Amino acid sequence: MTLSDPRPSPTVPAVSSSPALARRSLLRAAALGAAAAPLLGAPGLLGPARARTAPAFVRSGRPLLTHGVQAGDVREGAATLWTRADRPARLLAEVSRDPSFRRGVRTVRGPVVTPDTDLTGEVGLRGLPPGTELHYRLRAVDLDDDRRSSAPLTGRLRTAPRAGQDVTFLWSGDVAGQGWGVNPDLGGFRIADAMLARDADFFLCSGDTVYADGPVSERVVLPDGSTWRNLVTAEKSKVAETLDEFRGQYRYNLLADNWRAFLAATPQVGSWDDHEVTNNWYPGELLEDARYTEKRVDVLAARARRAFHDYVPVAPVSPDPEGRLHRVLHHGPHLDLFVLDMRTHKDPNTGNREPLADGGVLGEAQTAWLLRELERSTATWKVIAADLPIGLVVPDGASAQEGIAQGDGGAPLGRELDLARVLSGLKRLGIRNHVWLTADVHYTAAHHYSPDRATYQDFDPFWEFVSGPLNAGAFGPNALDATFGPRGEFVAAAPRPNTSPAEGSQFFGEVQVEGRTGRLTVTLRDVEGAALFTRTLDPAPR
Repeated sequence: MTLSDPRPSPTVPAVSSSPALARRSLLRAAALGAAAAPLLGAPGLLGPARARTAPAFVRSGRPLLTHGVQAGDVREGAATLWTRADRPARLLAEVSRDPSFRRGVRTVRGPVVTPDTDLTGEVGLRGLPPGTELHYRLRAVDLDDDRRSSAPLTGRLRTAPRAGQDVTFLWSGDVAGQGWGVNPDLGGFRIADAMLARDADFFLCSGDTVYADGPVSERVVLPDGSTWRNLVTAEKSKVAETLDEFRGQYRYNLLADNWRAFLAATPQVGSWDDHEVTNNWYPGELLEDARYTEKRVDVLAARARRAFHDYVPVAPVSPDPEGRLHRVLHHGPHLDLFVLDMRTHKDPNTGNREPLADGGVLGEAQTAWLLRELERSTATWKVIAADLPIGLVVPDGASAQEGIAQGDGGAPLGRELDLARVLSGLKRLGIRNHVWLTADVHYTAAHHYSPDRATYQDFDPFWEFVSGPLNAGAFGPNALDATFGPRGEFVAAAPRPNTSPAEGSQFFGEVQVEGRTGRLTVTLRDVEGAALFTRTLDPAPR
């Protein structure tokens, strides 16, 4: 195992494959003790019940890790660990296949965290053995006295599978939006408990990791007369404009006890969409919103991007010099995950009927990268993580379009031209085993696309699966545009706009790739984890 730091450190020895699921769950529960230590219910932190404000972390004689631990971007041989301290300190990671950390422990020296990153830091791990459950714990060590360190917080990760092993991951998006924030009565986010119970190898967050434009209030009266309660912080009381306010959106979400527990047990793959900055944003936009004193979206986006990288463990593997978040993560012989950035170079929200392709959703460089990496991929399945759905019509006001489709069902126009280039490229390259995953529209659905039903026919059939929200207002369903021939095979949506998480209509998806056969199964699940729809796909011959 090596560091992103150039100094060498010992390699984790090869170990046997992961134990049985029941044993994994038992070990995971033991390992989460420190990471899941409650912030919401700790005596004296919240003060009187009427306050409903987030705790202030008190600086003690030794460092403190304030917002749990996470792992991110687990891929073949590597992973990234994350935490935050309450003061400048040196991060120290210990990694072992033993959850008690009594045997086979390797210590990895991490960076010094400073206010420049809001005291967050990442520790890069290299040389990880395949198909192995590993446990990690992080400490913050005092810079003046290395005998003083924080209490450790623990988490676990499973490395990319070896041949013959299954891989399971979850996906969804939309966290703490439309006024539905961290609810202490539900442990934080209601859906987190069901997601933790799935014991997945990793979690893909398909955008809207925070709602920087979505303040919360202390109480919201629900239709049945009951009350939804939110924790409230200063940063979550207004729209985010300053760097610290954007960082505060991520600190806020990590006040949810069960969300921290889920992230400590389940490595994440993060992407962003619009609400990390502001609703339906695009580069160059000038806001007409009285809530903002800073009207330049480019300024807000730069601050939001920095906060995203401070708080979401993203490995430095993107090939893009312009700051896009796209990357490919390899998960054994059957799965390559292609994470797209459909926001950084998005064109303005017009009627989306321009007759010439201008790279207005992916950009030229990202499009070329995607087709090139898809052609290089030897994995059975190419899962494409998109932050915008392909065929759903997502308006932005009365006449503009936020999404890829515009609803006319004719030949591709506007952003559809850019997707047509990708879909035709997949056909030309003979890449048929591709599945698209997205969130964004706050309901769950399964769409099958076929040239037999389409206006534009130069592509092979494929599936797109939609899931969300995680903890936000539920909406939908949206209309489907016929350009690429989508057919709605399943949909579950809210009974009315902005249905609260307390009432249900919160969703996540699960993908299982069978190691022996290469078959891929997608299951759409509700807020309690119940299966609503399942589809198993057999891989086409290469």
